Amino acid sequence: MRRETAALYAGTVAVYADMYVTQPVLPVISREFGVGPARAGLTVSAVVLAVAAASSFYGPLADALGRRRVMAGATAMLALATLACAFAPSFSVLLVLRAMQGVLVPGVTAVSVAYAGDRFRNADLPAVVGGIIAASVVGGLAGRVISGAITANLGWRAAFVAFAAVTLFAAIALARGLAPATGAPVIGWATATRGMLGHLRDPPLLGAYLVGASLFFGWIGIFTYLPYHLAGPPWHLTTGQISAVYLVYAAGVVASPIAGRLAGRIPPRRLIGIGLVVEALGMIAALAGSLPLAIAGLLVLVLGTFTAQAVAPGFVNVTARTAKGGASALYLTFYYVGGTLGSAVPGLALHAAGWPGVVATCVAGVGVGFLANWLLCGRPPRGRAPV
Repeated sequence: MRRETAALYAGTVAVYADMYVTQPVLPVISREFGVGPARAGLTVSAVVLAVAAASSFYGPLADALGRRRVMAGATAMLALATLACAFAPSFSVLLVLRAMQGVLVPGVTAVSVAYAGDRFRNADLPAVVGGIIAASVVGGLAGRVISGAITANLGWRAAFVAFAAVTLFAAIALARGLAPATGAPVIGWATATRGMLGHLRDPPLLGAYLVGASLFFGWIGIFTYLPYHLAGPPWHLTTGQISAVYLVYAAGVVASPIAGRLAGRIPPRRLIGIGLVVEALGMIAALAGSLPLAIAGLLVLVLGTFTAQAVAPGFVNVTARTAKGGASALYLTFYYVGGTLGSAVPGLALHAAGWPGVVATCVAGVGVGFLANWLLCGRPPRGRAPV
């Protein structure tokens, strides 16, 4: 079990780090290629959009070809794409390569929970899924922090070379550490695709997908527009000070495994509901006129988000009777579509009503997830009693 979980966590850290390599060095990208901030930001959004678009493809693929083969193969190709970014001769080529990275990332993110569901007992699964979510936080932080440090000393191209090496190591770990067969029946592509689409007609699964979308909508909305709030009156924080505030992300490393263990004792729906309520309360607290209180609110937001996020994917895996890879992939698709909307819709609210408008929009988004959890996740899955 330890070898398998270590491989899953290594793969998760690597792919999430690759996603955010350029985020802390966008000004450097702008200067090198002579593009504005908005265009430089496409090196991040192109990855996120590609992940959202490609996630549903990997569920049926993993159901048809096997989990280990897909995860190890996609990670190996991701290492090559990451290395290629280091040698991009133009901004357009870099953007295409970043999109290619995004297409390959779901080879791990959309399949890892399904693999865990096949290999581990229901009693162990919540803790394993919580560990996967914690690894995603570590990867996201590593991509931002380490990339910035390498770029400051060796340049942004060296950062891509370093992360390509890390990703190659992760691919080897997945190939050697995961079981060749998960115990899940291998099914044809057409059957796997039909099974995946059938999950959309299953009320508790649809509810969980909406929960995922609302979680990332609120998360991305708050943290995307937070710098505008912190840089303005009354605090006027510098870029370095704002970056330090983002260290509240690290609370997710603690919250995720704890929530995973609690899921073995507290019904998943209840824990998801608690997480959503805590997330919304944290958003409201971020309206505080006191900076320490506002940061405390962000910390509460992180704890609530990762409490729910550590449980929801496992709920999906346990609820889906067949095509589990497709079920997990759909969750990730909804999750990133929610994040894509969260990066845009609250911006309109910021223009119209300032930071309170952003918070109100994000709280409303989380409210959709709460209603979905309450009204849909408790309904009986097809042919079974309520979860």
